[in-house]
Parts: sequence; C-alpha cells; structure tokens
Amino acid sequence: MTQKYLDRIEAYLNGCFTNEQPQKVLFESMRYSLLAGGKRLRPTFVLAFCELCGGDIEAALPFAAAMEMVHTYSLIHDDLPCMDNDDFRRGKPTNHKVYGEATACLAGDALLTAAFGQLACAKLPPERIVDAVRVLSLCAGELGMVGGQILDMDAERRLCTAQEVYDIQSRKTGALISAACQLGVIAAGGTKKQQNAAAEYADHLGLAFQIRDDILDVVGDAVKLGKATGVDEHKNTFVRLYGVEQCKIMVADETKKAIAALNCFESPDFLVDIANRLISREN
Repeated sequence: MTQKYLDRIEAYLNGCFTNEQPQKVLFESMRYSLLAGGKRLRPTFVLAFCELCGGDIEAALPFAAAMEMVHTYSLIHDDLPCMDNDDFRRGKPTNHKVYGEATACLAGDALLTAAFGQLACAKLPPERIVDAVRVLSLCAGELGMVGGQILDMDAERRLCTAQEVYDIQSRKTGALISAACQLGVIAAGGTKKQQNAAAEYADHLGLAFQIRDDILDVVGDAVKLGKATGVDEHKNTFVRLYGVEQCKIMVADETKKAIAALNCFESPDFLVDIANRLISREN
C-alpha cells in the first residue's frame, strides 16, 4: 500500500518545474530540495485519507503535491543562516549551501506559491478546492506553521513551560500534518465528521512525531537521520522538559489516541500501521 502511494507521488513531483525558462536556476533549486527524498509522510496522508473516504487518489495528487511543496519550502527556509543555519538536510547539503541564500529563499517562496497553484488546478469540484485552500492557508500560515516558527524563535531566549512547548510544536509540526489529513478527506468529498476525525488523528500523531524527533536529536544516528544530532540541546523540547524515557511513554500514549480517532472509518489499517511505525522510527 505504501509503495502504491509513493510511486504516484514521486512520479507526479518529478514532473513539476521542468520548464525551460530563463530562470532555470530557480527551477533547479526548487527541484533539488523537492526531489531530495524524505518520508513523503504528508502527501501519503492525503492519498490515504482520500482512499479511505472512497475518493480517487489520482484526482487527489495535486493536493498531495501541494502538501509536499509547502513542507519543502519550510525546510529550505528553516535551514537558512537566519533560522537554524543547517549545513545538511536528508544527507545532502542544504539548498543555500548549493545555490546561495538568495536563491534558496526564492525557491522556498516559489514552492509555497506553487502549492496553491496545485490546489487550484486539481480536477475536483470547486467547493472542495476552496475548502482545501482554506485549510492549507490556515495550517501553513500565521495561525499554523509560520506562527509556530516565530514562537520557536522567541523561545530560544528563555525556558518555556510545557504548555508553551506544546503551543510551538502543535503549530510548527502538527499543523501541516493536520492539513494533509484533512485535504485527503476534502479531496474525496468526505463528511465533516470524517474531516474532524482526520484532524484529531493528525493532532495526536503530530505530537507523537515531534516528541520522537526530540528523542532522536538526543539518541539518534546522524547518518540515519541525514542531519546533525544534538542541535536542539539548548532549545525548548519535550526531552528537555521530561527526559528521554518519559518522552517514549508520551509518544506511545499520543499514538494510541491517534489510532482511537480513526474509529469512525472502515478499515483504517494502513493509517494505524503508519502511526505504530512512527513510534520506533530512526529517521
């Protein structure tokens, strides 16, 4: 099942930004990061929830691509010297190390803009496209991921409470996962109940995913991760608040809550399996 989704996602993304235009270096920079690999978790959620709700995954591919474009833009910008100043991403030099800071910044801008173009071009009913634009803009913007980024930057100056760390990560990481799950339901024309259940699944899974990330920054293998470890040592993380062992318990607990949210769906086995596999992931 996973491979079926991944093959379609990779083929679709590989066909993007191949234009022969004077600004060729911009397309190269965009494709460099977009096609650099990764788990493709967010577009997979789009297709999985779409199929779970009886939709056509081929018609949902532009929604899936939009999610990966927004995620990739966020990584390019997150790696910039003005943000986390990282040299490697997914085992390769970060975008600004290859193309320079200005081009990397513009590549991120272009990917974000292109994502909404993908939504608009989907061969789906207009009301679904409008709903998808609403959800993605909400989750990716100032109330979602970007809002989480600014909270994270502000938190570097002081110690945060548990609630403040949750406020950061539910936006910075969880919001895009929520958007992906909801977009799958929207693409299929699912019910509001199904969309709410998808969002609840995403909220708990996103939290488990981030806590596992915090754990891997401490005990993970840099080669498997494709990026440096220990970079969050002085940041406000769940591990800093609770320690590694308690965080492992928290990951398991949030995963159980995510799986419980799928009760309104028939045969959600694939999404249950994803949740369980993320508990012990090493990258």
